[in-house]
Amino acid sequence: MFYSFPALIAYWEADLGWSKTELAGAYSAALVCSALCAPLMGRVIDRGHGRAVLTTCAVVGGVLVGLLSVVQASWQFFGLWLGIGVCMSGCLYEPCFAFVTRMLGGQARRAITRITLVAGFAGTVSFPLGGFVSEHFGWRMAVLTFAVIILVVAIPLFRYGTALPQAEEEPPAKALPGGSSDLRRAMTKPTFWLLGVTFSMIGLTHGIIITHLLPMLAERDVPVATAVLVASMIGPMQVAGRVAMMAVERRMSMQVICAVSFVFMIGAISSLIGSIALPALLVLFVVLQGSGYGVTSITRPVVTAEILGRAGFGSISGALALGFMGAAAASATLGAAIWEVGGYAAVRWTVFGCILVGLAAFLTAMTLARREQAA
Repeated sequence: MFYSFPALIAYWEADLGWSKTELAGAYSAALVCSALCAPLMGRVIDRGHGRAVLTTCAVVGGVLVGLLSVVQASWQFFGLWLGIGVCMSGCLYEPCFAFVTRMLGGQARRAITRITLVAGFAGTVSFPLGGFVSEHFGWRMAVLTFAVIILVVAIPLFRYGTALPQAEEEPPAKALPGGSSDLRRAMTKPTFWLLGVTFSMIGLTHGIIITHLLPMLAERDVPVATAVLVASMIGPMQVAGRVAMMAVERRMSMQVICAVSFVFMIGAISSLIGSIALPALLVLFVVLQGSGYGVTSITRPVVTAEILGRAGFGSISGALALGFMGAAAASATLGAAIWEVGGYAAVRWTVFGCILVGLAAFLTAMTLARREQAA
């Protein structure tokens, strides 16, 4: 659902005749819907309905992705993406991690790491698969291929992975008022809002990079095959970053790892800027962006639980996901708008500045949390 858009945007633009801004607007609207629904999905998961949320949203989302293959008008394209956005809020990382944290508590970090090690290959599969099928059979067959993968592969795995030996083994469902009070408690803390800024900058910057990477490289006359390879390798580098994290996590706290990931992302955008003069820096960009962003999928839920507590985690993480996913939603359209004004050079420097803001917010949140724990 998520990677089908950046994998196919160039084909849609060429075949449908709609502008990059129009196309990005549909995707942004989908991510806005996903962000707005995230707190609700988190609260439902807190109440013990995680399995139903994950599988139902995957089923409906798979059908909607398949329906993209028959669109003829922009309003149809836009409407389908709105529905896909709602489904993404219930079956991607955030609800999955809320379910895992609820079921495993303090043991969730290891499970989250394992999940992200596999899921890190999503982009690696989507970019070359979407490109290959589109080139040989058209983009409509490509979205049908994505839909079949969701319906035939992902949904059975969801049902198997969320199955419990006995229904009574699931933790007692938390009453709705309790979840609401946990969220209200968290929102009174400055650390909640600082984490909101931190995660929002992660979502915004990576969203801009992923959505606009192919046209950004095309503008510089990078061969299509090379550009697709660059985009596809970010996924494996995410996995590599997570493996490296597993090697050092016993000697380094998750909060320090999160801070280091920002340093990697700063190095990545610096390499992308410098690759204009030295194309070989694209390799360093892929390594740093992939590994730096890759570990944030693990650090975001773990750091949230460490700083804000596990009580009402689904509601709290869902509320924080509102900022993360909202920023990711704005990234495609914002990137297109900045491009229209100042070209992709302005886009790259905007990303650089936003990463610095995210790092500053996180360091402040980490400092306040340590003071609070010491008090």
